[in-house]
Amino acid sequence: MNFDKSKTFVISESDEGLRLDKWLAAPERLGSRSRALAAIDHGKIFLDDKEQSAADSGRRLVAGESLRIWIDRPGSSQRRYSERHASNLHILYEDSCLLVINKPPGLLSVPLAAQPEAPSLLDMVRKHLRSKGKMEPLVVHRIDRDTSGIVLFAKSSGHQKTLKDQFERREIERTYLAIVHGIPSPQSGIWQDRLVWDKDELLQKLAERNDRMAKEASCRYKVIEKYSNASMLEVSLITGKRNQIRIQAGLHGHPIIGEKMYVYSSPPANAIDFSRQALHAFKLKFKHPVDSRVIDIEAPLPEDLNSLIAKLKRVSIKE
Repeated sequence: MNFDKSKTFVISESDEGLRLDKWLAAPERLGSRSRALAAIDHGKIFLDDKEQSAADSGRRLVAGESLRIWIDRPGSSQRRYSERHASNLHILYEDSCLLVINKPPGLLSVPLAAQPEAPSLLDMVRKHLRSKGKMEPLVVHRIDRDTSGIVLFAKSSGHQKTLKDQFERREIERTYLAIVHGIPSPQSGIWQDRLVWDKDELLQKLAERNDRMAKEASCRYKVIEKYSNASMLEVSLITGKRNQIRIQAGLHGHPIIGEKMYVYSSPPANAIDFSRQALHAFKLKFKHPVDSRVIDIEAPLPEDLNSLIAKLKRVSIKE
């Protein structure tokens, strides 16, 4: 059967309630369920301009929805994978060009020269890709060992460069969730500082006024949940300096709960005990290196942060 390169339908009342895959499998459309599932899996099906994934194949259609079948969509020959667990990895997205992982806390993003035997996410991704051939993962960006959340890998040097260029041009949206001591005032705004990396102590420092090595560090923050003696912030990076959110939260009087390095005043009398900095790389939004479609990914909170939040809520209720 021949299909137009792109065709748009409006769901009729008579088709309301049908499963998406069954509707697509009709003879006058894609002709079989296997073709329908393949089209969904390869990103060729859109409902009201939203790309459908394998997880949407069983969704029920609604009358009036606009459905587009885009057979020759650029880059759609490559398989796209929905969120899954494989090779002890929490894979948020994977295709032939890139891989997005939800890193657990306590795991290095990449090996350290000083600790060559310590396990790292890069080693785990290598093992995952080894089953698919001789593909070598390339790190696009990284997060701290004790920070959880999104880490992006490329599968070729060309795609790595394209993605890194987006970081350099500040086109990639990076959003973190941080649980901090106290409640910032105002409850939203921009933190701006000049930082310098101390090579001897291996940490960021607030730069002196005339330090030529200083770099701008800025981020937007917003309180999204308040507790009795703490708050959860949504922090969007404008610049991307090493340990930036950790140091800026501390510099502005609201260190991240569990922070050991970037604390600039005595901890409050009712300081909250936590085994790591309560920081999670929550969201990453960027353009695909092949066809420039927008990839917008979120990483669910790990169990330890959910437990911390539940504890803070219980304390707030008691008070």
